[in-house]
Amino acid sequence: MDEGAGTTGATDTASAAETAESPAERSRDAVRTRADLLAVATTEFADHGFSGARVDEIAARTRTTKRMIYYYFGSKRGLYLAVLEHAYAGIRALEAELEVDHLDPARAMRALAELTFDHHESHPDFIRLVTIENIHRAEHLRQSEVLPGLAAPAVDVLGGILERGRAAGLFRADVDAVDVHMVISAFCIFRTANRHTFQAVFDRDLLDPDRRAHYRRMVGDLVVEYLTAHVGRV
Repeated sequence: MDEGAGTTGATDTASAAETAESPAERSRDAVRTRADLLAVATTEFADHGFSGARVDEIAARTRTTKRMIYYYFGSKRGLYLAVLEHAYAGIRALEAELEVDHLDPARAMRALAELTFDHHESHPDFIRLVTIENIHRAEHLRQSEVLPGLAAPAVDVLGGILERGRAAGLFRADVDAVDVHMVISAFCIFRTANRHTFQAVFDRDLLDPDRRAHYRRMVGDLVVEYLTAHVGRV
C-alpha cells in the first residue's frame, strides 16, 4: 500500500513537473528533431537523389518514425523541398552577414568570391543537391514558397559592391550582380561537382590541399580582373 501511494505521489509530481515544463521542452525538442531530420535527409538526398532516397532510412538514422517525418514535412517531397531550402539558406545567410563596406570594392569582391569558394568546398552535399535538382529542371525548387527570397542576399551584396566600384571608376558598367554571381558560382561549383571526372581525364585533383590557396586566389583574380578590364576605354 505504501509503495502504491508512493508511486502515485511520484507520478503526480512528475506529471506536474512535465506539465509545467512541457511547452518549452516540446519547443526545444521540435527544433532539435527538425534539425536532425534535415541534416540526415540532406545526406540521404545528396547521395541517392529524390527518387533513390528512402524515408525509412532517414527515420532509422534519426531514431524516429516516418509518421513523425510526415508530421513535420507533410511528405517525402515536402522533406526534399525543405532540404533544398535549408541548403540554399545556408549560403545566403553567410552572404547577408558578410561585412565588406570597410573594404575597397576590389577587395570586397574578392572576399565574396572567397566566401563562396570556402562554403562550396566545405558543403559538398549542397553541390550534389544543386546538381540533382538541375537534372530535374528545378521542378521541386520552383514549388518553394521562399524561392523569391533565395537570390536576394547574393544580389544585394554584389550589387552594393558593384555600385561602389563603378562610383570609384574601378568596375565596368556592362555587367550586373547576377552576371558576377554566375562567374563565381561557375568556378566554385565546377571545382567540387566535377572533381572526379576532371581527375580521371586530367589526372589533377581540384580539391588537392596543396593547390587550394592557388584556386582560392584564382577565383578572386578572375572576377576582379574581369570587372576592371577595359574600364575607361571606348
